[in-house]
Amino acid sequence: MTHFMCKTCGTQFAATESPPAHCPICEDERQYIGWKGQQWTTLADLQADHHTVLKTEEPHLTGIGTQPGFAIAQRALLVQTSEGNLLWDCISLIDEATITAVNDLGGIKAIAISHPHYYSSMIEWSRAFDAPIYLHAADRQWVMRPDTAVHFWQGETKPLWAGMTLIRGGGHFEGGTVLHWPAGAGGKGVLLTGDILQVVSDRRYVSFMYSYPNLIPLPAREVRRIVAAVEPYAYDRIYGAWWDRVVAEDAKTAVHRSADRYIRHLQ
Repeated sequence: MTHFMCKTCGTQFAATESPPAHCPICEDERQYIGWKGQQWTTLADLQADHHTVLKTEEPHLTGIGTQPGFAIAQRALLVQTSEGNLLWDCISLIDEATITAVNDLGGIKAIAISHPHYYSSMIEWSRAFDAPIYLHAADRQWVMRPDTAVHFWQGETKPLWAGMTLIRGGGHFEGGTVLHWPAGAGGKGVLLTGDILQVVSDRRYVSFMYSYPNLIPLPAREVRRIVAAVEPYAYDRIYGAWWDRVVAEDAKTAVHRSADRYIRHLQ
């Protein structure tokens, strides 16, 4: 029995004797089937020709990515606190070198993931560090490898430790989540947003989409809802889902400016 992994979205599935017939995550209109059709790989195959890269993003925040890029090619973020570290979002690759490097940074107390496109190999990461996984209950149906390590939270916010808070923004997915890290940006506050608030190439802005690869926009009411969800929190910086996708300063103003522009173009 093998935990097969979708090559297009990077999600690892429950163990089966042969590859699954379908990847529901990629068949959903927010993602896509690879141009060469549905293809599968395994963690062992990924370990053979990929490696993990760790980079400091700012004090107490480390990016964790894969080279060469795989699937959606997002990078995870390790938030380091004196009360334990949080892995924000996840990647498909994990190996002994990665485990050692992360343990050298203090390990992982828990994992939280913004939305199903980044569930990837979350169970492998959970087991490697004996860490629970926090996912919003609204996205329960997208968990392709069920496990007791997954804890579904409900409502609009979930307080963690060291002042951190999970916030349901919705939009891209019903349970789409962002993380508020108040100690980030020198105490001015940081949002880690995956692509619930997508940091775009003009890093003065973010965007809001139902589907990014298929360019399906969100209605104005959903954009306003996301902005309202993060409004109570102080933040000066936003980290998106990929290396260098960062609104470095005055991020709260950027969110308001971006929402106004988005809604104006919808109208």
